[in-house]
Amino acid sequence: MASFSIKFLAPSLPNPTRFSKSTTLKLNATPPQTVAAAGPPEVAAERLEPRVEEKDGYWILKEQFRQGINPQEKVKIEKEPMKLFMENGIEELAKIPIEEIDQSKLTKDDIDVRLKWLGLFHRRKNQYGRFMMRLKLPNGVTTSAQTRYLASVIRKYGEEGCADITTRQNWQIRGVVLPDVPEILKGLEEVGLTSLQSGMDNVRNPVGNPLAGIDPEEIVDTRPYTNLLSQFITGNSRGNPAVSNLPRKWNPCVVGSHDLYEHPHINDLAYMPAIKDGRFGFNLLVGGFFSAKRCDEAIPLDAWVPADDVVPVCKAILEAFRDLGFRGNRQKCRMMWLIDELGVEGFRAEVEKRMPQQELERASPEDLVQKQWERRDYLGVHPQNQEGYSFIGLHIPVGRVQADDMDDLARLADEYGSGELRLTVEQNIIIPNIENSKIEALLKEPILRKFSPDPPILMKGLVACTGNQFCGQAIIETKARSLKITEEVQRQVSLTRPVRMHWTGCPNTCAQVQVADIGFMGCLTRDKDKKTVEGADVFLGGRIGSDSHLGEVYKKAVPCDELVPLIVDLLVKNFGAVPREREETED
Repeated sequence: MASFSIKFLAPSLPNPTRFSKSTTLKLNATPPQTVAAAGPPEVAAERLEPRVEEKDGYWILKEQFRQGINPQEKVKIEKEPMKLFMENGIEELAKIPIEEIDQSKLTKDDIDVRLKWLGLFHRRKNQYGRFMMRLKLPNGVTTSAQTRYLASVIRKYGEEGCADITTRQNWQIRGVVLPDVPEILKGLEEVGLTSLQSGMDNVRNPVGNPLAGIDPEEIVDTRPYTNLLSQFITGNSRGNPAVSNLPRKWNPCVVGSHDLYEHPHINDLAYMPAIKDGRFGFNLLVGGFFSAKRCDEAIPLDAWVPADDVVPVCKAILEAFRDLGFRGNRQKCRMMWLIDELGVEGFRAEVEKRMPQQELERASPEDLVQKQWERRDYLGVHPQNQEGYSFIGLHIPVGRVQADDMDDLARLADEYGSGELRLTVEQNIIIPNIENSKIEALLKEPILRKFSPDPPILMKGLVACTGNQFCGQAIIETKARSLKITEEVQRQVSLTRPVRMHWTGCPNTCAQVQVADIGFMGCLTRDKDKKTVEGADVFLGGRIGSDSHLGEVYKKAVPCDELVPLIVDLLVKNFGAVPREREETED
C-alpha cells in the first residue's frame, strides 16, 4: 500500500482583540458539568485494551475480540474495504458483470457493503445494479464547476439519475452504474471532490455554518476547520485507514453561528466556540446521535481545545472510539454507548491519553454562543459582512434536483456570484457574493419560480429523506408525499411563522424527525378497512438552537391518508394556525 502524508491548510483564526476583556460581545458562562454524585462506573483495566491493531497499513480487529461480532465486522475482516480504493480494487471489480458478481459472496459483499467506503450504495432492492454516490463536501461549500460535473454524471442516466441535498450539507447522486465508477472517481478528483469514506463505519461530512465568512453576526469562520477535518479524515482524498474501521458511523460539526445552524446537539463531536484565558478555541460536546432504537443529545466532555488542536482532538476521540467501541449489536455500537460504559470522565481520560501531549484542558466558562438568540431565516436576500454584497438563500423542495436544475444553479452562481454555492442541512442552497447591483436581475430569473427565495411558510421548514423510491430501508415514500400533504395543509390553514416538518422513511431517521416541530417516521399500519397501508409515527416538540430538545412520539401508526386533518389540528392547537374558513369569515 502506498504511503501518504497529510498537508493541512492553516486556518485563519478570529482576531483575538475581539475577545479581550474590554469587548462588548456578550459571553455566556457555561460552567463545566461534572459527573453525577454516584461517581463514574468501575471499568476493569483489561476493558481498556485496544481491540484493534495495525497490520500492513490497515486497522483490523484483534483475534481475541472477534466473538459475538456483527455481520458487518465479519465482512471487514474477510476483506479490507479500503483496498477497493487505495489498491485500485475498484478497477477490476467494475469490469465484472453484476450477475457474475452476485455469484460470489466475496464480490457480492463488495458491492453491497465494502463499496460504501467509496461512498457507493447499491440500491439492490429498488434499483438493482445502480448505486447512489455520496460526496464529501465539508461545510457544504461547492463550486459551479463541481456542480456541473455532477450534473453531467446524472444526466447520462436519464430518469434513473437525479441528485439530493442531504441533512449533512452534502450531495448524493443517483443512478450510477458500476462500470462507470472508475471514470467518475477520476472526474471527481479533477474538480476537487471525493466520495471517499462517506458511508458505513466512517466519519461523515463535517458540518459548519452555511454562512461562514459572509455572516455579519458570525462567531468564527468554520470553513478552515471543516476543511482541516475532512483532509485529515480522508488523508487528503487518498484514504486514511487509521479512522476507516470505526465501530459505527460518526458525525462531526463545527459551530460558528449563534443560530446553531450546525445542530451540535445531534453530532458525535461538536466544537463549540469559547474563549479561555484570552485564547480562542472550542468546548467539546460528544455523543449525540439518532438510531432506530435510541436517540441522545450530545453532552459536555468538560474539555476545551485551542483552535490549533481541532484535528488532534478529533483524532484522539476517533482513536478512543475505534480502539474501545462495541462491535456486536449494531444498535449499540454508536459512540454514546461507549461513553455510557466508561462514564464521561473515563471516556475523557481515554481521549486525553491519546492527545499529542497527553493533556486535555477542562472546559471554559466563556462560551461564545449567545443563549437568547432568535434563529434567523437564511432564505431570501440578505446583506453580507462584505460591503456591497449579498447572499441569496433558495428553497429546494425536499432537496431534490435534476441535471438541468444543477446546471441552472451553477449558471446563477457564475453570472451573479463568485461561482460558489452552499448546501444547508435543511436541504436548501445559498449563493453568496452577489453584487447588490445584480440582485434585481437575479430575482427575475425563471429558475427562481421553482427554487424560490420566498417559499410558502410551511414549505420553508420541510425536510424529507430519500424514501422508498430509491432507498431499500425506507418503509414509505416521503419526498412526493410530504410535498403533496404540505400543499393540502396550506390550503386549509394560515400561519404567521414557519413550522419545521421532517419526514423520514424508516426508524433510521435520516431526516432527523426528532429535531422537527412535527416529525413523521414511516411505518406500516392498518386503515379503517383493516388493510395494510403506509403510515407514520408522528413526533412533536423537537427544537433546535440554544434551547435544543428532541421531540417525542405524539401518535403512532397514523395512516398517511389520515395525516392532513391531524396536522391541521396540531398546527391550530400548538402553533397558532388559523383555519382558512374562519380567516375568510373574519375578513
